[in-house]
Amino acid sequence: MEHSLWGHLPLLVRANSKESVEHILQTLWKTRKVGLDSTDRDSIRDMLQLQNDADLDPLLVCLRMLIRRCVYENTNKDEIQKLFPAEVLPEIQRLLTLLLQKFHNEWREDISKDQLQSNTRSNSTETDVNFQLSKNTLETMLKSMYSIRDQI
Repeated sequence: MEHSLWGHLPLLVRANSKESVEHILQTLWKTRKVGLDSTDRDSIRDMLQLQNDADLDPLLVCLRMLIRRCVYENTNKDEIQKLFPAEVLPEIQRLLTLLLQKFHNEWREDISKDQLQSNTRSNSTETDVNFQLSKNTLETMLKSMYSIRDQI
């Protein structure tokens, strides 16, 4: 059975507290340009009591996509809950909605600063970013992305 990325959100229930989920979201935001380093990945995996990256990666992709939609599309408070399909548990919807609302203005300000900095830089230099994914993780991510695309 194919799981959509949304199907990985219940893993957040494994976090010990709301603050742990808050920390995960903040870490994902702070690393939006460079990606998570191994220390951050290990920390998040430990917070969620996960054994491997195959479980972690799809969850992180889902959370990053959710953050981007909320912030870059400037989703207002009332529309955040509409981003979740019915399959997402109500308690996870409430928690993520609360946290996304909490950080929305701060993250929007960060985007404005980023845009200002990129506009003031000369024709910027390009940077290559390399990362490694296992074949299974990549396949899962692609299947989930196609599934989300089909839902949209």
